[in-house]
Amino acid sequence: MQRSSAGAPGRPRSEAARRAVLEAVDDLLVDVGYAAMTMKGIAERAGVGRQTVYRWWATKAEILLEACAEDVREELVAPRVGEAREDLLGYLVVLDRFLVESPAGLAFRALLGEAQHDPAVRALVRDADLLALAARDVLVRVRPSAPAMPDLPLAAVQLIGPVVTQVLATGEGLPRDLLATHAATLLRAWQP
Repeated sequence: MQRSSAGAPGRPRSEAARRAVLEAVDDLLVDVGYAAMTMKGIAERAGVGRQTVYRWWATKAEILLEACAEDVREELVAPRVGEAREDLLGYLVVLDRFLVESPAGLAFRALLGEAQHDPAVRALVRDADLLALAARDVLVRVRPSAPAMPDLPLAAVQLIGPVVTQVLATGEGLPRDLLATHAATLLRAWQP
């Protein structure tokens, strides 16, 4: 679990050091992969001491999750179109691109892979629920046109599930026409 500077004893967190660590973890993921990444390597790449890294994070998964969470907030924002089908499609296109092309998407996929055999990483990923949090904005916008939409947690799974499954199974995204079909199918299913 990430240790916040507000509740941690000792010096407050340096924003410059924090940014350097988050950038270092992204770079190392691309350069050496998750399995070969170490806390020592992250500290060295960031130009900070290992004690600095361990003061704020207990594991490399925590660092990667924090880096990924920031990127999700910036990258998984779909334009507001105003028409429900187009709003859903816009989000699906952004999600697909994020998972396939973005270094942050690679980080998220690495965390999902590690979560399959590490219960601590599984708990981190489950509790953060990054993709569902990003999907909720578009789902709230679409709800007036989809009165039978289930509660947001289930609706988010219905929305993102096929895209995540496709990317994890093949490493490739879905073509835009299939994303459009998925959006239309959901809207039909969410009618009374």
